[in-house]
Amino acid sequence: MKRQVEVFTANCPVCDPVVKKIKELACDTCEVTTYELVRLCEDKTCLDKLEKYCIKKVPAVVVNGELLECCKDSAITEMELVEAGIGSHN
Repeated sequence: MKRQVEVFTANCPVCDPVVKKIKELACDTCEVTTYELVRLCEDKTCLDKLEKYCIKKVPAVVVNGELLECCKDSAITEMELVEAGIGSHN
């Protein structure tokens, strides 16, 4: 049975090593698809997948339709920004 591996990347110095490591580790039963979000995909599939998997940061890795735990941190929220003093004039 093939293992479906989807990698979401922004082609940056943080993402590139993750993509490289996945390609190095991938075995014959791994089917790796990389979505380069900076370029977007022509049919917008990658955007649909971002929503489907609730991806809030990159790099992100999905295996057999499941976002890995290490990729599930939430996105930056307005509340966190305000609490950090961004937007306040004090």
